[in-house]
Amino acid sequence: MVQRFEITAEFDGHRVDFALSRLLGVSRAFSQRLIKEGRAELFPPRRIKASLKVAAGDAIRVEVPPAETLDLEPQDVDFETVYEDSDIIVVNKPAGLVVHPAPGHWSGTLVHGLLFRYPDIGTLNGVRRPGIVHRLDATTSGLMVVARNGLAQEGLFRDFKARRVQKEYLALCYGMPPNGGGSVKCPIGRDPRNRQRMACVEGGREARTDYRTLWSSNAFSLLACTLHSGRTHQIRVHMRALRCPLVGDRLYAPSRQSPFPPERIFLHSWKLAFRHPRSGGEMSFVQPLPEELTDYLKKVREGK
Repeated sequence: MVQRFEITAEFDGHRVDFALSRLLGVSRAFSQRLIKEGRAELFPPRRIKASLKVAAGDAIRVEVPPAETLDLEPQDVDFETVYEDSDIIVVNKPAGLVVHPAPGHWSGTLVHGLLFRYPDIGTLNGVRRPGIVHRLDATTSGLMVVARNGLAQEGLFRDFKARRVQKEYLALCYGMPPNGGGSVKCPIGRDPRNRQRMACVEGGREARTDYRTLWSSNAFSLLACTLHSGRTHQIRVHMRALRCPLVGDRLYAPSRQSPFPPERIFLHSWKLAFRHPRSGGEMSFVQPLPEELTDYLKKVREGK
């Protein structure tokens, strides 16, 4: 597909690869690839390279190759869309829904559902697929942001890596964590005694979780947990390290009887805030606890 764009004052003095990535809604790397492959032309005509600066009044003609399609069959999957625009989708993922295809879960994932609900989802580096930039465990519910195009994916990846994205979870644990709040800083790696679990281990990857106790009742505590890193099972591992494992967590609290089915633990991504990858504006979302968790909280408070 061939497209032609006029360079406006917004891009005056910017590199051509930057302008092209914004105009097409693709990543900077993909726009550089188009230029390197000779698929872009500037008018007035001149030799083009990624670092060349463009000026208002220039025009750029670009040939975008057909997007490859992943070997995934779109499926109608149950999840709630909280917000969407041409660049991003914010979803409320239910517990039990796996985010991405993996061994044992080759169908019925969030990715399959996104492809079904958004068949026009953007091309990411030449491949038509949803832009998963972070994940939630299958047993965790709540907010996730998904990129609809390469530009959004690149910007969100950058902000997640720089830890500019704010993520807060609600968790119910057994016991009372110390001091009513604090910070758990311990590196996380594979548990040498159980390869299915993660653990605080020497030589693991740096991880930090801040927590504050919202209330404690009948040997349970409701916590607000803020992540400053994104390690596998991070909150679950850190709360176990405090000897306050999460309710329903069969993996990290195997001796406790779970009140929930296997696909659910009491962990919910309830706040998510980030910069919009195109406009730079601050975006903030809140998703209350689902009914099965609020019902259990009532039982805890009533001592049932």
